[in-house]
Amino acid sequence: MSAPEAVIFDAYGTLLDINAAMAAQAARLGPRWEALSAEWRAKQLEYTWVRSLTGAAHHEDFWLCTRDALDFVFARHGIADRALAVDLMQAYRTLPPYPEVPAMLQGLREQGIGTAILSNGTPGMLADALEAAGIAPLVDEVLSVEEVGVFKPDPRVYRLATRQYGCPPDRLVFVSANAWDAQAAHAFNMRVVRVKRAAAPDEYGLDAAGVPVLRDLSGLQDLVA
Repeated sequence: MSAPEAVIFDAYGTLLDINAAMAAQAARLGPRWEALSAEWRAKQLEYTWVRSLTGAAHHEDFWLCTRDALDFVFARHGIADRALAVDLMQAYRTLPPYPEVPAMLQGLREQGIGTAILSNGTPGMLADALEAAGIAPLVDEVLSVEEVGVFKPDPRVYRLATRQYGCPPDRLVFVSANAWDAQAAHAFNMRVVRVKRAAAPDEYGLDAAGVPVLRDLSGLQDLVA
C-alpha cells in the first residue's frame, strides 16, 4: 500500500470506544449492560438509516438519533431512571479513545500523512469527543455528515473527503470498524482498512476484495507508510 494523501477515520467504534458510556454505569445497569449497549448502538444506526432512506424532511442529527435510541432501549426494558439517561448521554459525548489511538495518530503525523475524521456525529459532538479524548491536536480535519444532511453509507458522505483533499478516492485510506461503512467506502473506490477488535465473519465480500484487516489500530502506520 503506497502512502496516501490522508487517512480518513470513522469516529464512533473505530477511534472512540462506544461501549464505554454504559460500562461506566455498569453498577447502575446491572449485568445486562453489555447487551443494552449493543442494543443502543443497533437502534441508533437503524434510526440513521431509516431517516436517510425516507428523505431529507426526516433528517435528525446524530445526537437526536442517539437520544431517541436510548429512550427506546430504556422503554423496552422498563428502565425509568431519567438521571441515568442524562448521565449516559453525557458520557457518550465524551467517549474515550481506544488505548492505541493517540500514539497511532501521532505516528501518522510524524510520517507526514494527513489525518481526518468522517463521521455521522454532529460538529459539536465531535469537537467535544476529540477534546475529551485528548486527540484534537492530532486530527487535521473533522468532517460531519451534517454538511450534506444525510448519514452514511450514502456516497455523498464519502465525497466530503475527496472534496476536502482535492484528490480521487483511491488516494485516500478509509479506516472503519463497521463492515457496512467499510463496504460503502470501498464501493466509492477508497482504499479501505477494516478494524476487527473481536472475531467476526467476513461481510460484503471485503476479505475477497483484499481489504486489509487489523485487530487494532497499532499496526496502521506500518500498513500505510
